[in-house]
Amino acid sequence: MAAGWLLVFSLTLFQSLVMNHSSEGPFPSATTIKSWVDKMQEDLVTLARTASGVDQLAAIYLKNRDLYTVEANNPRQLVEIAARDIEKLLSNRSKALVRLAKEAEKYQASHQWRDEFGNNDIIYYNAKDDQNDPEKNDTESGSQRIRPVFEEDPVFRRQTSYQHAAVHIPTDIYEGSTIVLNELNWTAALDDVFKRNREEDPTLLWQVFGSATGLARYYPASPWVDKSRTPNKIDLYDVRRRPWYIQGAASPKDMLILVDASGSVSGLTLKLIRTSVIEMLETLSDDDFVNVVSFNNNAQNVSCFNHLVQANVRNKKKLKEAVYKISAKGITDYKKGFSYAFEQLLNHSVSRANCNKIIMLFTDGGEERAQEIFHKYNEDKKVRVFTFSVGQHNYDKGPIQWMACENKGYYYEIPSIGAIRINTQEYLDVLGRPMVLAGEKAKQVQWTNVYLDALELGLVITGTLPVFNLTKEQNGKINQLILGVMGVDVSLEDIKKLTPRFTLCPNGYYFAIDPNGYVLLHPNLQPKAQSCEELMDMDSVHLICSIILQHKPITLKTKEPLLESEKLSSSQLNLGRLRWIIRKLIVAVSLCSFLLFQ
Repeated sequence: MAAGWLLVFSLTLFQSLVMNHSSEGPFPSATTIKSWVDKMQEDLVTLARTASGVDQLAAIYLKNRDLYTVEANNPRQLVEIAARDIEKLLSNRSKALVRLAKEAEKYQASHQWRDEFGNNDIIYYNAKDDQNDPEKNDTESGSQRIRPVFEEDPVFRRQTSYQHAAVHIPTDIYEGSTIVLNELNWTAALDDVFKRNREEDPTLLWQVFGSATGLARYYPASPWVDKSRTPNKIDLYDVRRRPWYIQGAASPKDMLILVDASGSVSGLTLKLIRTSVIEMLETLSDDDFVNVVSFNNNAQNVSCFNHLVQANVRNKKKLKEAVYKISAKGITDYKKGFSYAFEQLLNHSVSRANCNKIIMLFTDGGEERAQEIFHKYNEDKKVRVFTFSVGQHNYDKGPIQWMACENKGYYYEIPSIGAIRINTQEYLDVLGRPMVLAGEKAKQVQWTNVYLDALELGLVITGTLPVFNLTKEQNGKINQLILGVMGVDVSLEDIKKLTPRFTLCPNGYYFAIDPNGYVLLHPNLQPKAQSCEELMDMDSVHLICSIILQHKPITLKTKEPLLESEKLSSSQLNLGRLRWIIRKLIVAVSLCSFLLFQ
């Protein structure tokens, strides 16, 4: 123990000598510095070998060779065992998911719609409630708020309550509306299912029901915003925009977004079109394929993509950047635009979803219907056409309404920026109808790519299952709407536990890739670090441990320290760098010594 702290003391003394070194005096030569480094490395290695007893441990193993055997790993067998364990984990989560979806459909089918609710008819916990605000009137919307008793949860690393579920309602939705109150009424029965699932599998994490109305009910209950965060921060979360909801709400699709870039859309209308297209791209998941085409006298791709591409984060970012560069000029020629769009959609020489085919038209209106183009390319109506009239104008809307109705699509109006978000996601309800009609055949648990959990659980994947409306209309026809999506999270840490690295050689590790080509499991797959200082300290410890454990010469690669003045001589710059390195070495050696002697 004394040897370790002696080394720390010597480094500290050395640092003080360097710190007090006059900037006007001669800087130590490279040979002198190298001798210091070699001496420090030698002392560190000696300290580590003496304190850790590594030599004695090696001798014990040599002495007892008859008590153990060294066998070669079977890589295929290790991978098969890990895959089987992961499959078992996901299968258990899927059972909870299926139970939740079935119970949700049953509860909604037996629910009686109510136009009015009395005070305190609806009892729930709103995750965005300020528990310290006694002035809030809970009875204004016909509901009563629950005040759960929270406890710190080591699994979720935040406050939770297993006695209740929490409800999140988007900021732009009135929680006292009749639709929301009815949703709160029938989804309250899901709380018992959540609890029953956890009783059967205590390792379950978040269980969530995302409604098509935007309401999200999740278990266990937990405040939406931590008290440590800025209280005035605007909450823009909408469950319908989450990747797991998008993936579960509709089957894969090939989408061609057609943008009117004629001179008539210049100004505010063009800004609304750009924003609308950006929001439309956000409704796509990695299972979808997309491209954006603008047209006026001619049609052209807005980006470098000349065909449909996978709607992953990288490609959507490229398309968004290109959309912002669209300029308005020329005249509107729907024939040129739709011809170009259909040719891309019907091009089977490139990868695509090969499921739903859609054209999304964003325009300010026009007099042309382009009937011959639809007759040529879409006589069998296999491509749906959705049209959006953007901006406030007096153009004839009849032609673009006809385009949508004649091609199994819908017509929407976006007069202002407030109408963009809701209108660009309503098409998902239309695409969900074939799934509802297909019934159980369309019900398959899907697993998302890795993403960062909104409630700070870290990196997760989510299993999703659509929830169908099984009620019938007055004419006896089955309702063709999706109620929402059920989701169950699996933490990446849980998957890592099933792939222990001690079963491999020191430099071996497991990794996994999903069908979309995304890395699911890898030692370097980590969320972004929150603190630079924390990273620097951990790098210092890793640096010292590399010297201790491997006893190999290393090359120091450091970042420049923040200097007060930019006008420094070469000797001052080198001195500052050396001081910074020594400070980090002292911190690392202190931590390493502390750990070794515990």
